[in-house]
Amino acid sequence: MTEWLVRHFVRNFTDTADPVVRTRYGQFAGIVGIVCNVLLCMAKGAIGVLAGSVSIVADAVNNLSDAASNIVSLLGFKLASRPADPEHPYGHGRYEYLAGLVVAALVLAIGINLVGSSIEKILHPTPVEFNAVLVAILTLSIVVKLWMAAFNRSIGRRIGSETLEATAVDSRNDVISTSAVLLSAVVAHVADIQLDGIVGAAVGLFIVWSGIGLVRDTVNPLLGQAPSPELVEHIRAKIMSYPGVLGTHDLMVHDYGPGRQFASAHVEMAAEADPLESHDLIDNIEQDFKNDDGLVVTLHYDPIVTDDPTVANMRNWIDQAVKIIDPRITIHDLRCVPGPTHTNVIFDCVRPTDLPLSEDALRRRVSDIVRDHYPRTIPKITIDESYVSSAQ
Repeated sequence: MTEWLVRHFVRNFTDTADPVVRTRYGQFAGIVGIVCNVLLCMAKGAIGVLAGSVSIVADAVNNLSDAASNIVSLLGFKLASRPADPEHPYGHGRYEYLAGLVVAALVLAIGINLVGSSIEKILHPTPVEFNAVLVAILTLSIVVKLWMAAFNRSIGRRIGSETLEATAVDSRNDVISTSAVLLSAVVAHVADIQLDGIVGAAVGLFIVWSGIGLVRDTVNPLLGQAPSPELVEHIRAKIMSYPGVLGTHDLMVHDYGPGRQFASAHVEMAAEADPLESHDLIDNIEQDFKNDDGLVVTLHYDPIVTDDPTVANMRNWIDQAVKIIDPRITIHDLRCVPGPTHTNVIFDCVRPTDLPLSEDALRRRVSDIVRDHYPRTIPKITIDESYVSSAQ
């Protein structure tokens, strides 16, 4: 059904890389959510009041808040689609992340409110009226919410949206909470055991726990989380696939919202090659990233001496030797400046963010390793921090 809806209501639905199409997906998902949640709220609110069930009324309020979350998502996609301006040259894509954070906060608030009202019902229990209409409404709600969870998850993954992924989790929580409400009503009717308040509290605690996780997931991109190992490896492998590229390092990826990522990296190429040809190749790599991946990449050219076997052997040996400290450590930009009494060996060393050694301690360790093997050298080491996943 999701595919049928997308085909009929999202124009150019196959071009998910287009920001305009991506916005259409988000807005369509928001409208579907608003309609479904408002109808469920009205139906469950009415049956909850008539049955005297705090858990059903709370479930109806939950649907109303879900509709508010859908409105927030709709607004987030609309604001995120605004073009760049002089004050925001990278666009407004992070509005979508903010919308996801608001949705997560609403989920958390709903859980806290449900726990409070359920505790009141535990302290002052009242019987819940049971009838076929109640069972039908709650069962219908479970079916609709199952479909909404699958619908939002499918579209969220299709366009890479944290906001819709959060909405899908919220719908899944609704399935669990409504199922628990229905179960407590059946138990109360069959065994005359009043579980309404207890079930409501348990569901509320689960929603609080889920809300905390959603807040964490939506805050991470706003704080500047490391790019995924898959993206890091894709960028590295693509750069290395071009003839003449010897290595790449100092990769940085900046996320200004879904579909608005910028990256920079250094590319090592033979110093003996024609610099105009090397520059032309770098331009082609940057353009290919933009055309193929929608990723704006800026590359810096690092010339590497390849016709001196002594320097090449030293670079390879040091690069392997430093891995005794930590397998993730790498070196780059090595060059030698020989003198009458010693040779300055100048290079950069990439320090993983979570390495226990400080910059100075790492510099001393690496320097000792180099001088033990090459006693007539003086290492001049610059410590670089890694700004990408340690899985690189």
